[in-house]
Amino acid sequence: MATHRSAAALALFALTAIGLNACTGTGTSSSAGTSALPHAAASASAVTAAGKKILARGVTNGMARLAKTHELRALSRRHKGPNDYTQPSNTTTADAPVPRPNETPCTVTLFSNLQFTNFTYPTFSYAPPSACPGPWAKVVFEGDFSVNAGRQFDRTGSIWIAGTNVYFGTTAEPSANRGPSWHVERDVTDLSSMLRAPSTGEVVLGNIVDSTYTGVITASGKLQFYPAGASNPAPAVADDVYPLSGGPLGDNQYITSQNQPLTGTFTLPRNVEAAYLDVYLQSQIGDEFWYTCFPDDLASTIPNCGNTAFREGDVAVDGRPAGVVPVYPWIYTGGIDPYLWRPIPGVETLEFKPYRVNLTPFAALLDDGNPHTITVNVFNNGNYFAANGTLLVYLDHGASQVTGALVSDATSLYPSPTVHESVSPNAKGVYSGTVSVTSSHPVAIDGYVDTSHGRVETKVQQQISFSNLQVIKATTDESLFDQKINQGTTIDSVTTTSGGGLGQRVSEHKSWPLALTYDFVTNADGSLTQFVTLSQAKHERANGSSSTAYLDDEVNSTDTLNFPASGGDFPSNGSSTQTYSAGDSGGYCYSKTVASKNYVITTNSGGVCGHETIRRR
Repeated sequence: MATHRSAAALALFALTAIGLNACTGTGTSSSAGTSALPHAAASASAVTAAGKKILARGVTNGMARLAKTHELRALSRRHKGPNDYTQPSNTTTADAPVPRPNETPCTVTLFSNLQFTNFTYPTFSYAPPSACPGPWAKVVFEGDFSVNAGRQFDRTGSIWIAGTNVYFGTTAEPSANRGPSWHVERDVTDLSSMLRAPSTGEVVLGNIVDSTYTGVITASGKLQFYPAGASNPAPAVADDVYPLSGGPLGDNQYITSQNQPLTGTFTLPRNVEAAYLDVYLQSQIGDEFWYTCFPDDLASTIPNCGNTAFREGDVAVDGRPAGVVPVYPWIYTGGIDPYLWRPIPGVETLEFKPYRVNLTPFAALLDDGNPHTITVNVFNNGNYFAANGTLLVYLDHGASQVTGALVSDATSLYPSPTVHESVSPNAKGVYSGTVSVTSSHPVAIDGYVDTSHGRVETKVQQQISFSNLQVIKATTDESLFDQKINQGTTIDSVTTTSGGGLGQRVSEHKSWPLALTYDFVTNADGSLTQFVTLSQAKHERANGSSSTAYLDDEVNSTDTLNFPASGGDFPSNGSSTQTYSAGDSGGYCYSKTVASKNYVITTNSGGVCGHETIRRR
């Protein structure tokens, strides 16, 4: 790596932060929560018992409406089972593959055809490819998953090397006559320094297989290494990688309250010039549907999750505010109505994307030779979040020690959301009205380091805004529950780097809208009807001094689910679309659309724009 970062490299960091696979760098329903219980839950029987308690608690606190509708509603009619409507088409997405060089890679197989039937997490041995010793122009993780036809919850899965996360996502649910299979890819070039040494890996994918839940999950994983050369130069990557994970082998940290953060303590080299933190915050169990939650007083009247419909990750370095991690509302393939996601899952359901926080203004503090603790608390955590992070550190190769200072930090540690509630019952006991929660959390941090190539100053300015408006009509016995939600998260960022031969200003805009209409009613004949229409998206833009990038990923889905009084469930009129487009000023362009009607894929078109092939960007 060069002794300092070029302006082009700084732009690439920003483009990476919007999660584009085109860029150089990093790119559960209640059951998913059950699958992600910590290692401490050692035996499958203990996990099964815990899972049953969680599911039972979900029914009593109103989560039955939203978690595994086809399973939990059947609990009240134990002599009947869900219909398990056939999924005619295989799981399909419009997601872009990782662009890569036009050359033959060296392939390292991590594991092949592992089967997951319990909560024993297999390990594997990793060694870098001897035929491609590095440096690498690109490193890509590829995973292939399947589950046999039958019945199974969606499950949370994660893959780790040397305690560092290389994959995090959830699985598709099977049906009685369809065993779905799917493929995921992640650009892990940023982790190259960690991948240079042999180590041990782990696959964390808990599952329960018995006479009822018969779906066995099978997975394979590999890394593709593309050698650097004159036509495919190696990008600037972190010199050191430090995981914030559950242990030496990996796994998430499971944070159950606002007072229990994701935590990592490190003593870093004394020549740190820049640092970035990639964070995953996956909502689970009581917080899986956090975007539907009520203020506590209303949640105690109309059974539902509490703590309002606002969650946020708040980063600190040694207790000092250091950034914000907005929480994306990932929805798993059993969430709200499982048939919404047959055959097209939600945004990033099968493979989550991390959120990147720029910690470079703190580089001088990290250089003092003392241990430093990085934490991420989830504001309003209602139990719980599966969380992990990766600290990427860039060193000044021209100096053994770097000094400097944190000039200013005007960031508050936690947000101060505003809640408005206007809900009241009529004479028939039907509650109606609106609930809203809004938040604005500015970030303003400035720091510098005196490097071997001069003083480099980094200013990070952000405005993170959140709003969630709910219009509700419901009864306390849940025989009627209508909920219309309009939610928005916007992140506007400007990062300015100056001095030391560097001059770069990168602006970013991210918009994460969510719209949900949920109508649930008990009919006069004892049958139940649930109608859902949902739209979620990521719209992201980055503009540097000499480069730009964009990402648009949107899923729209609707379904009607009927529960006859005699038992079972019957979906109807299901339809869904996903549109995905991404590109950058380097010439990369990808655009694809998939659509379904009555659970059958009707459109699967697009890909790389024009005549371009998937190659290095």
